[in-house]
Amino acid sequence: MSFPQFKDIISFSNTEISEAIIETENELFNLRFKKATRQSFKSHEVKHSKRRLAQLKTLLTARLEKSKQNEEINK
Repeated sequence: MSFPQFKDIISFSNTEISEAIIETENELFNLRFKKATRQSFKSHEVKHSKRRLAQLKTLLTARLEKSKQNEEINK
């Protein structure tokens, strides 16, 4: 698995982004839980999950701010 790319998520809709955020947060929780209980897991997946979560949140925030600005312009 390679590093998550921003260009892979740019085509998502806002609802798909929200669902992906929830899914990634759950994945990150499970990885942290495995670490705490000393179960085997691939440690690089924590870094990948954190990066993907940050990318998703950044994209969603940018889109929401852009739509908010468009609303203010149209008033």
